[in-house]
Amino acid sequence: METLGRFTGKTVVLTGASRGIGRGVALRFAQEGANVVVAANEERVHDVAAEIRDLGHQAISVVCDVTDKASVEALYASAVEAFGAIDISFQNAGVITIARLEEMTEAEWDNVMAVNTKGVFLCCQAAARHMVARGQGRLINTASGQARQGFIYTPHYAASKMGVVGITQSLAKELAPHGITVNAICPGIIDSDMWAYNDKAWGALLGNYAPGELMNEWVRDIPISRVGKPEDVAGLVTFLASDDASYITGQTINVDGGLFMS
Repeated sequence: METLGRFTGKTVVLTGASRGIGRGVALRFAQEGANVVVAANEERVHDVAAEIRDLGHQAISVVCDVTDKASVEALYASAVEAFGAIDISFQNAGVITIARLEEMTEAEWDNVMAVNTKGVFLCCQAAARHMVARGQGRLINTASGQARQGFIYTPHYAASKMGVVGITQSLAKELAPHGITVNAICPGIIDSDMWAYNDKAWGALLGNYAPGELMNEWVRDIPISRVGKPEDVAGLVTFLASDDASYITGQTINVDGGLFMS
């Protein structure tokens, strides 16, 4: 893509940035001139930062547990230490498991809620503390198509992502006087490791589908008739982070090829 330079001199923190959507969005911000802080709970996040630096852009990486307040606070402190300020924070870390109700464990429920919902809260809280002091900022949270409609065998994931929408709306009202916008995105079926797992796990429970068969069946219901790419999500996230979106807050926007239209 052509570099637009919309984020030259700005710093963005991204969680869940070691692969998939997070990596794709991080690369897009870097291409547009941002200082990038990529975070994830695995060492491979360092490879993403190295990839960005190899392309000639500024990036650091931090291994972070978004369910732990001290780890989250350390992430944002590292961003400020490296680049002086935080302009944008993309709360993208997420996990899913798929199981029948009678087989789903309490530990599964707790972990999905902790990462997907508590993690968004803790990151927004830490980022906002730095943004309020400067009177500006952008918070962007990853929800899901399941924030629109819960799918079978994933009540914990649906609850966690509907919770992200509630957090987004509440914080948008609280932080607007401080020059901070807060929005959420709802990705649909995106080419990623998570959706490879989804295809396998849902496929096994819904009829012994071969790998890829269930995904292809679902894609037939998408008006644009294809699986999404991380780059599709990156276009929306960078728009919401840009000056063009300064009058948009408290919104949850689908990026799903038309799968959901509400």
